[in-house]
Amino acid sequence: MDHAERTTGVGEARVVLVSRVGCHLCDDGREVVRTVAEAAGVSWTEVDVDADPDLLRRFTDKVPVVLVDGAEKDFGRLDAVRLRQALAGKRWWRRSPRLR
Repeated sequence: MDHAERTTGVGEARVVLVSRVGCHLCDDGREVVRTVAEAAGVSWTEVDVDADPDLLRRFTDKVPVVLVDGAEKDFGRLDAVRLRQALAGKRWWRRSPRLR
């Protein structure tokens, strides 16, 4: 899929997938992001972690990483349920009762 088909513009994309060429988890994660974003009607884009020194410094060992509205929401094996929850403004993790 062509970059222009995925989003109307990087600055307008609500979801950003930070990935790396040759990463099988990134390939799987791209499908999760594409499916969830299309179903939710939100724009998304993909950026190469190795093409941006700041992203490389922040995420080199974590790719793929999903950012929603600029905040990191998931990494590694991306999950559609967690992404849908992030788009809805919900946290996907729960605090332990001992931490409250």
